[in-house]
Amino acid sequence: VKRFKMGLREELLKSIWHAFTALDVDRSGKVSKSQLKVLSHNLCTVMKIPHDPVALEEHFKDDDEGPVSNQGYMPYLNKFILDKVQDNFDRLDFNKMCWTLCARKNLIKNYLLITDEDAFKIWCIFNFLSEDKYPLVIVTEEIEYFLRKLTDAMGGSWIEEKFEDYKTQLNSKEQCLTAWELIDLIGTGQFSKGMDRQTLSMGITEVFQELIMDVLKQGYMMKKGHKRKNWTERWFLLRPSAISYYVSEDLTEKKGDITLDGNCCVESLPDKEGKKCLFIIKCTDKSFEISASDKKKKQEWIQAIQTCISLLKLGLPAPHKEARQKRKELRQKLLAEQEELEQRMKDLQTANENKQRELETMRKKLAEAAADAAEEERRRLQTQRELQDRYRMDLEREKMVRQQMEEEVAQKSSEVEQYLQRVHELEDMYRRLEEALEDERQARQDEEAVRKLQARLLEEEAMKRAELEQIHLQQQRAISQTEAEKQELENERLAKEQALEAAMQQLEQLESERRGALEQYEEVMKKLEKAANKTRSWKDKVAQHEGLIRLIQPGSKGPQLITNWGAAAFTEAELSLREKSWQEKKNRTTEAQ
Repeated sequence: VKRFKMGLREELLKSIWHAFTALDVDRSGKVSKSQLKVLSHNLCTVMKIPHDPVALEEHFKDDDEGPVSNQGYMPYLNKFILDKVQDNFDRLDFNKMCWTLCARKNLIKNYLLITDEDAFKIWCIFNFLSEDKYPLVIVTEEIEYFLRKLTDAMGGSWIEEKFEDYKTQLNSKEQCLTAWELIDLIGTGQFSKGMDRQTLSMGITEVFQELIMDVLKQGYMMKKGHKRKNWTERWFLLRPSAISYYVSEDLTEKKGDITLDGNCCVESLPDKEGKKCLFIIKCTDKSFEISASDKKKKQEWIQAIQTCISLLKLGLPAPHKEARQKRKELRQKLLAEQEELEQRMKDLQTANENKQRELETMRKKLAEAAADAAEEERRRLQTQRELQDRYRMDLEREKMVRQQMEEEVAQKSSEVEQYLQRVHELEDMYRRLEEALEDERQARQDEEAVRKLQARLLEEEAMKRAELEQIHLQQQRAISQTEAEKQELENERLAKEQALEAAMQQLEQLESERRGALEQYEEVMKKLEKAANKTRSWKDKVAQHEGLIRLIQPGSKGPQLITNWGAAAFTEAELSLREKSWQEKKNRTTEAQ
């Protein structure tokens, strides 16, 4: 019941909206109170509602600003009229009253091929098929539905291409029509070419009766009487809840109604009493036997009546109303899906734009990073070339210094050998002289101490030179390492350069010590020279007084070891020990690398 009242309210509001809009002469959206009084009185009269003339004044007593808008009139309309309405009035009279108010202003009759009555019927059909939002319009789908119905009612054939062309024109505008545009479309005969006015009027009437008057089927059939049992031809009208039958199709004299409900049924009957195509409608209180004109009509009527009974059992509205509701729900669903799709597209577009901006930012950052990396690489290569040049120059200087040192060492070694050879000759010549030998023995002891000191210094020098070579190799490895270790290698290089400088200082210190040893050696040589002079003087004395004597020769007559420091500086055992110690140090240095 609630659903029925809501549907009735929406149907009534559409007609009232047309009437209210027609009263808005200057199109300001407002109507004067005097006109609203007349409209309210007419509505109450047509819908059989007690009218209270004071209610309107009472309702708007606080609003003296003048005309009332549609939104301002709606509370009064709902409270004093629509809330009180019952389904006990003639809707056709209600629609005609509203039509009379709005047709004067909007209907142009000059070029229309239809009558005012037909225009009224199209207006009612528009209200039935229009959307439930204001201002009222009829969408393309409902226009096509109405035109198809009208074409079928006129017995014509539907031309899809023609409507598609017209729909294309609509799409370029607003894809919908107002009530007056729909009346112009039908009244100009755009979709009824080849049909006369009477056929068009009959088609409009048939569609009007089906959609507005709820006439699901109509036509002549024979009905069997209940009292005299005679067969009489009647004009039958099938509505969702009843079948009315009249004397003729002009509906001037109604003969009765067959009330339908969920308990009724319709059945086919065999031919009898000279009548064919029989069927019977069984109701709660009585039954009705009817004869159709042919089998097709009989089957159509049985099917239509059975459909009405099934809808009554299920509590559903008429088929065309249910179909209209399904179409609206489908449109709303499609609209919601379209809006959702558009929203998704907007979201996707927004997300895409954000991604594009992020990608652009990333591209800029990558380009900047690439430029920075190229600049950093250029700087690194330049620094590496500078370091390589510097290391190469250092190595060349170091090589030159080493060569000079080696030349000096070789020169000093040759000098030492010459000095030692002279000492050996002196020792051979003056062996026999005891004092000279004692002095010479003491001098040799001093010489051996100096030699040991020099050997130690040379050994330390060799070790330092090995360390220098090791540092040099490490510096060469450090040059080939990656940029990520450059700073660490630079620090190590600085540390190694400091170590190299320290080693160079130690080498210089050793060189100075070696020079000191050479100086000591020179002092020893001077002592030897003094001893030699002394022995020479003794030799002269001995030659003068006693003649030649055989000199005492110390040591073995066998072959003696010759080193840089003279004959018999080291014994064989001492030399092997020194070689073993030097080899062990070399192995430890190699393992440490």
